[in-house]
Amino acid sequence: MPLADELRPKNFDEIVGQKHLVGAGAPFRRMIESGHLPSIVLHGPSGTGKTTIADIVARMTGKHFVRLNATVASLSDVHHALEESASLYGIGGMLLYIDEIQYFNKKQQQSLLEYVEDGRVTLICSTTENPYFAIYGALLSRSSTFEVKPVEPKEIEKPLSRALAYLNEKTGLEKTAEDGVFELVASRSGGDVRKALGCFENVYFASGEVLDVESAKTLTSGAGMRFDRDGNEHYDLLSGLQKSIRGSDENAALYYLAKLLHGGDLLSPCRRLLVIASEDIGLAYPMAAVIVKSCVDSALQLGLPEARIPLSQAVVLLATAPKSNSAYVAYDLAAGDVEKGYAMPYYLQSGNEGDYIYPHPYPNSYVKQQYLPDEIKDKKYYTFGNNKTEQAAKSYWDIVKNGKK
Repeated sequence: MPLADELRPKNFDEIVGQKHLVGAGAPFRRMIESGHLPSIVLHGPSGTGKTTIADIVARMTGKHFVRLNATVASLSDVHHALEESASLYGIGGMLLYIDEIQYFNKKQQQSLLEYVEDGRVTLICSTTENPYFAIYGALLSRSSTFEVKPVEPKEIEKPLSRALAYLNEKTGLEKTAEDGVFELVASRSGGDVRKALGCFENVYFASGEVLDVESAKTLTSGAGMRFDRDGNEHYDLLSGLQKSIRGSDENAALYYLAKLLHGGDLLSPCRRLLVIASEDIGLAYPMAAVIVKSCVDSALQLGLPEARIPLSQAVVLLATAPKSNSAYVAYDLAAGDVEKGYAMPYYLQSGNEGDYIYPHPYPNSYVKQQYLPDEIKDKKYYTFGNNKTEQAAKSYWDIVKNGKK
């Protein structure tokens, strides 16, 4: 059995990190301890405690615990688990845990709805993806969603210390660790406790009476660990990638892309580049979003190492393109008025089009007409960016709307 499973926490107090969920007085923990258990979605990186939390919740609530992994489970496995719940209904019920639920298709996820709705099954599912994209909407709407975060290196040092004592007891040895070994392994884990324990086990059996830093460095480098020193480096690299592109430094952007890909992370830079195309380049070069989407699709289809080729093209394109965040800023300004509950003009509503003026018969397909609610009818959210594309659009509309030459 992997060391991480042998040392799996048995209660909330033994879990490292996730204080916002399972720390003393945390709302999630209070909810579970009160006996109230809705269906739950746990989303976050691998090795951060999602399965452990589900297992502890099952034992605390006295429910029969069934675990499926969506990477290998079929629809028949789901049906078998659901049929089993019929014999448990009214006895305490079943807690069905589905790991990596993003690998279930829509039909497989739909098959869970009936059982969740009538209470035969309490569902806990976990995903490393954004749940609002990965999980069927009807299922998500019947669940409470909680984020499980990467674990800080200082927190990961705690189970590593317990692991040393456990392995000594198991082997009958009395090994010790040099100063810095726990810190090194923890800081190279990328916030993944499971990965840290697996690497620490390798260090233990590769060392003599004393676990040394040099052995730890060797066994936690390369493919064994995804990112170096700081457990937050993954997010720092993504931030560095975006800020370099935003600052039009293609060389720095390529460096951070290379470091992310060298660490084995393909999905995160792909997602970030899609965001950058609209957030930072935007209307200054609208085709950037289309080109980057094509590059990302190619990268995901190719996989590593070939994915570096279309992604480097996307990075250089974005870094050297003109920049504009005008649409993004305009949206945020508009969103600030949404909560105020203004009523839209009645003639824009479906079925009330009597006073609506259809623009296309007019010159340039434009006629002056009020579209915003009365209270904010003259509000301006969007300001044309100072770039060739947006200034061309501004010149056009200055002529059409205002008669300017």
